[in-house]
Amino acid sequence: MGQMHNKRSQQKIQNLLNALENMTGRYHTHPVSPNQCTSSVIQTIDAPLSLVWSLVREFDNPQAYKRFIKTCNMIAGQGCAGSVREVTVISGLPAGNSTERLDFLDDNLHVMVFSIIGGDHKLVNYQSTTTLHEENTGKRSGCGSGRDKTVVIESYVADIPVDSCKEDTCLFADTIIGCNLKSLAKITEKMACRIVSSEI
Repeated sequence: MGQMHNKRSQQKIQNLLNALENMTGRYHTHPVSPNQCTSSVIQTIDAPLSLVWSLVREFDNPQAYKRFIKTCNMIAGQGCAGSVREVTVISGLPAGNSTERLDFLDDNLHVMVFSIIGGDHKLVNYQSTTTLHEENTGKRSGCGSGRDKTVVIESYVADIPVDSCKEDTCLFADTIIGCNLKSLAKITEKMACRIVSSEI
């Protein structure tokens, strides 16, 4: 019985790895020129995919989990592809505001792509791709998700500033994305816990 359970668990892990590999090849492999850099950040969240996606897809409310954003104003569209937002960031960062366009949003595949098209910051020709993937572990983990977790992958491509280098540009972007995804995990895991508590 134990061997059968282990085989099922190993198969689920392999299926997840295969799915992640397929999504990475399709959405997170970016062509880059010599003056550009690319990287990706992965975060596993102990909350259902539907809950995590409900926050990620809100193009008009990025400050719901992106702690470096102070305000967001929509200047075109209502959150569908082609919409444009202008965000202001908190003090202390080497930026003041950013104008961003939603390039692609798929609620079935759980894919979101946006580009930075203007603003007072160092990220030029920046495009971010975020995908969500369900991980069914088959065992209870934490108070929030029960058996379901969500794997979030966010990748990007950006120009390397003339006064910087690839390593510094990637470090800056990776740090911002990493903080955002950790915040997303903390918020959605708390939300999932409250949902479970209310159902008991």
